[in-house]
Amino acid sequence: MVDDLLVRFAAPLERLGLPYMITGGAAAIVYGEPRLTNDLDLVLAMRARDAAGVAAAFAADDTYVPPVEVLEVEAERPLHGHFNVIHGPSALRADVYVAGDDPLHAWGLRGRRVIDVAGQRVAIAPPEYVIVRKLQYAAAGGGDRHLRDIRRMLERHLVSIDVDAVATRAAALGLTASWRAAQGWSDPV
Repeated sequence: MVDDLLVRFAAPLERLGLPYMITGGAAAIVYGEPRLTNDLDLVLAMRARDAAGVAAAFAADDTYVPPVEVLEVEAERPLHGHFNVIHGPSALRADVYVAGDDPLHAWGLRGRRVIDVAGQRVAIAPPEYVIVRKLQYAAAGGGDRHLRDIRRMLERHLVSIDVDAVATRAAALGLTASWRAAQGWSDPV
């Protein structure tokens, strides 16, 4: 199911050529431990001029993409631009977060990695970005699932993780207590 999620939504963006990266639970699965997820989180660097191309990249006969006008508005938000893409027959969904002017998104996009999934090239966020975002969600009351994902990523060591970069970003964002909790050092605040 995760492979289908990754390929279904990343392949059209890969063909489009706009910078994007898979993040969230799907990235945590790739870097950590398998678990269930029914959606895909993507960060996409797009501007209003890219909206028509993004809309056209997905099969109109079985995939919902918001109208181009909505994509244009979301693309121009400096922060928190967002839209969904939904594949009707499977009910799989991609939550697309527009990179905008968010420095954390820019950091992640600069460090994204290319992996092969079912013969398809896809871009995935670096593990450090995935960890910092999950720390943000955990600190905002997103539940223990995010801290568990981080712990699994750290335990599995499937890829090298720059824990100093995570600690630096976590400190800058006021997430040190959550970072310590994810490592098993204390309870999150």
